[in-house]
Amino acid sequence: MRSAAFVFPAVKGIQAQREYYVSMVPLEVIAKIFQFADEELPPEVRSQRILNKSRIPEIRDYILSNPDSYVFSALTVSVDGSMDFQSVSDITPQVGTISISMTSRFLINDGQHRRAAIAEALKIDPSLKNEHISVVFYRDEGLVRSQQMFSDLNRYAIKPTRSINILFNSREESSIVAKKVIEDVDVFKGLVEKERTAISNRSKALFTLSAICTATNELLSGIDLPLQKKISLAEKYWNAVGTHIPEWQKVKAGELKSSDVRRDYICSLSLTLVALGFAGNALVKMPLDKWENYLKNLDSIDWRKTNPVWENLVFVNGRVAANRSTQRTMSCYMKNVLLETVGMENG
Repeated sequence: MRSAAFVFPAVKGIQAQREYYVSMVPLEVIAKIFQFADEELPPEVRSQRILNKSRIPEIRDYILSNPDSYVFSALTVSVDGSMDFQSVSDITPQVGTISISMTSRFLINDGQHRRAAIAEALKIDPSLKNEHISVVFYRDEGLVRSQQMFSDLNRYAIKPTRSINILFNSREESSIVAKKVIEDVDVFKGLVEKERTAISNRSKALFTLSAICTATNELLSGIDLPLQKKISLAEKYWNAVGTHIPEWQKVKAGELKSSDVRRDYICSLSLTLVALGFAGNALVKMPLDKWENYLKNLDSIDWRKTNPVWENLVFVNGRVAANRSTQRTMSCYMKNVLLETVGMENG
């Protein structure tokens, strides 16, 4: 008598001289039968890294917030138990069904956090149960093989840079605003590195998209406006700032090379952009006819790296100190510079 089995439609393939199967599995099934059971085991006898539960709400909310457009890559699972493939016809021998004994143990080689997030999302929105995710099934060949699979699956995974994530992201407001800013603000046009978070020595770029996005987030922090008005405000601010930083203007006019500015000045550093955004946040909460006047204080700043003001403010032992403490200090300094006349007017 055959034991009860899970039956999935599947396509059979060969990889490394082993059969494997790709199937579309309902999310409801994913949540029920694929369990993560290695958590209490020591690392050397686990087939997976420990589940990071703090990641689950973020992935769950991604599903729930984007029910018409969320995208997941396949889960990879090893099956410790009976798994039989039946072709539907001799014409397409690779297409058929796989029957997996219900007594089998499923080991998730890749996708444990997706599985856990799917389970959490289903609790909130049960209508997701009939949607599918692709699953790649392998036959389990023991702990060593499962550990090697995990290592191999993650060996060449490279996380995209923050700049490319912003460039390709059309969901988040911050990405939308940043992309409009680099498109419409005169001093940014043609001078932004959109893919990398660092600028190569020979690049014509003066800024990175990730830095402009972070700086604009600081600028608009706590400001409750519709998206288009936020974009308009950000563009007005950065255009106004650009008129008071001659090095940016000279690069735009072709009178100075970007590489020379990056080498000799601090005005294009991510640290500086974020500080300008932070300081600008206080300004843009004023009426437009007032806050633009305070940007004139930028005219008095010597942006050259040799300016002793930057020692211990931007540089430590001659190197840019790219840490949160330095960022806070630089941001407060820039805010004090821009708001210097405010105190006198209110006095």
